[in-house]
Amino acid sequence: MSIRKSFVSWLAENSIWGFAFGYFACYVPYSFLTKVLSKGFLPCLHGQRLAGFTLLPVSAIATVTGSIIFLTVARWWKYASHSRVMGLNLPHPTRWTFLSGICTAMIIGTTTLAYTFERVSIVFAMLLMRGGVLIIAPIVDALSRRHVRWFAWLGLGFSMGALLVGLIDNDSYALPLLCAIDIGVYLASYFIRLRFMSRIAKSPEQSANRRYFVEEQMVGPPVLVIILLLGALLGRGTAAGQEIWIGFSAYWDEPYLIHLLLVGFLSMGTGIFGSLVFLDKRENTFCVPVNRSSSILAGVIASYLLMIYPTQRAPASRELFGAAFILVAILFLTIPPMIEKQRARARLAKENAKH
Repeated sequence: MSIRKSFVSWLAENSIWGFAFGYFACYVPYSFLTKVLSKGFLPCLHGQRLAGFTLLPVSAIATVTGSIIFLTVARWWKYASHSRVMGLNLPHPTRWTFLSGICTAMIIGTTTLAYTFERVSIVFAMLLMRGGVLIIAPIVDALSRRHVRWFAWLGLGFSMGALLVGLIDNDSYALPLLCAIDIGVYLASYFIRLRFMSRIAKSPEQSANRRYFVEEQMVGPPVLVIILLLGALLGRGTAAGQEIWIGFSAYWDEPYLIHLLLVGFLSMGTGIFGSLVFLDKRENTFCVPVNRSSSILAGVIASYLLMIYPTQRAPASRELFGAAFILVAILFLTIPPMIEKQRARARLAKENAKH
């Protein structure tokens, strides 16, 4: 019985790495498929590129559907706040999880959009987004008065080193204006979301973290669909509004519909596993590099997968050096905590032996 309890305790303490692997496993095909569709590489597209905004409606609907299925199969609806309405006990978000869910909606949309811009590689877009969140993490911890341990600072430092190596001598600095705005919205949304998480979640109590997660998922994906609908209806005279309208109306009988749906389901997977990493009780300066490391490595692998198409090149050497920095960051984030736990157990065993 003690062995079983020890194993369960070990799984609970190290679950963040399982979530990080799930995030990585979803992110590789997610970023790969998004780039393939936006470049028109599928045979059924006949070289026709799908504009960024046209990808969002179908994928967003798939994300909503996948989120509902997950919460139902996992039986996690019970963790949400509930109120009785006309005799029914209905789940609902709180004010803070509702606002966090809006930020989540913006993160989902801007992430997919970031991988659709011409002359912006998967890895470069990822370094900009991930590096920005890495910088945000200690700021959020400082504002939330969370203690940041030494190995978390080192992991953050190596992760930021990966960003700097990726930026050195990069020929993609001339970002399209829309891409720059997209990344700006992404980073602002993450800052607000991490602040909310630090305020009302990241608790040692699993039920509190699941409550936050469920209520945020109730809001984020549906709000994204609503925003896109409003954009399609109210922005018909603009290029973006027209693209969104095409995304809602034109792709349901196309042979590449399944790929658009897969982008949405995989996006849902990255959202679920990524959120569970962020909700770990440890400081953001620890959790954010774990999350960001997974996605940067996924981006490098997705870039290599794109080489099956003749016009695509391998990731630049600076991007591979960046990935190496990420691996070092992971070592600093895993080995010192394990040593600290072993020492703590040894001290506890000595104290118990004295008594």
